[in-house]
Amino acid sequence: MKRTSRDIRTANRYGVLRHVVAASPVSRQELAAATGLSLATVANLVGELLGLGMLVEVGFEDSDGGRPRGLVAVNSSKGALIGVDVAETYIHAELFDLTLTVRARADAEVRPEENDPAEVVARIAAAVSSVVQQAGVAADRVLGVGVSVPGQVDREGGVSVFAPNWDWHDVPLLRLLAEHLPHPLHLDNPLRACTVAEQWFGAARGRDDAVVVNLGTGVGAGLALGGTLHRGVSNSAGEWGHTTLVLDGRPCHCGNQGCVEGYAGAPGIMRTLRELSPDSPLLHPDGQTATIEALGRGLAEGDPVAVKVVHTTARYLGAALADLVNLLNPELIVLSGWVAATLGEPLLAEVREAVAVRALRRPLANTEIVLCPIPSNPVSLGAATFALEGSLASVGPKNRRTSPRWRGTPV
Repeated sequence: MKRTSRDIRTANRYGVLRHVVAASPVSRQELAAATGLSLATVANLVGELLGLGMLVEVGFEDSDGGRPRGLVAVNSSKGALIGVDVAETYIHAELFDLTLTVRARADAEVRPEENDPAEVVARIAAAVSSVVQQAGVAADRVLGVGVSVPGQVDREGGVSVFAPNWDWHDVPLLRLLAEHLPHPLHLDNPLRACTVAEQWFGAARGRDDAVVVNLGTGVGAGLALGGTLHRGVSNSAGEWGHTTLVLDGRPCHCGNQGCVEGYAGAPGIMRTLRELSPDSPLLHPDGQTATIEALGRGLAEGDPVAVKVVHTTARYLGAALADLVNLLNPELIVLSGWVAATLGEPLLAEVREAVAVRALRRPLANTEIVLCPIPSNPVSLGAATFALEGSLASVGPKNRRTSPRWRGTPV
């Protein structure tokens, strides 16, 4: 996408605010060093953010022989942001202040048969309304709602283009949500949301080249290349879960066979368990979450079936991750998502061994593989940053909104 001067200014404003959130309070000189922008540009951007009320002056710090440097910090009371993680088995919404501190949470379960778009939209709207009410925030103080949905999305149009696990095609999600919610709305998917969360607050902070692997019902890889979130030409980068791992292997919801997702996603892990031990008490045929949680407990107790299932899963996952190591030569791979969090360190240890067997020695020597360290939900956190980005993009020269509230925001 061709970037305009407005897009570049929005990105710079967003970058400055991101560093203030991470290191508040901070001087303009420190912001210039962190962002690579000139001091004059940073001073102008900080002035804009002060004018918007998003930043406040908080005093001075001594400098080496010069005048004291003014410090700025985020004005946490200026407004609220909402991030919504919509997954195949749940909806999780969080309301944040401008420091991206959680102020309210809401959860709803989603059953396999409850994936009708109208029903999902109603549940999202109810979760958003719940966190606004819990936090006691006036509707006009909500700067935006970021919604993350699995699959491929048209970020600009607010459309869920293809969600294979729900068989969604071209669902105008944000237009439907706009009928229920009065807030500015922004759409993306969990791969991008997890990656931004890791860049802001997690293991990828300060890393230029990182891959954030989301393990849940579906599987994918968010990419940060050269310090920038990589979206691809149609916002579809990272669909690594639908690359072929096993020729003529297990059928996948995308219509292919042998995809990574079929072996490393929650339903694929359940299938592995069923193949290894069809009568295992760890298997809950109608419950992905219950099965993965049972495997996690089994690992802690040394259950041989649980150990075998995770070992087998890690071999598949490790082979697929080795491809990413060889192809992208990243500094870091982060295992994120609820499956990775539940299986934890035992899965990580097995994956590291499996990657070491298959990856080329030179790129592997420079790649660290870790679990997501963010204690809260990384997807809703990342989705909230999309709402923040959208609120900054909507500010024109006369402080006016310039796009409909169901639209996405410029890259």
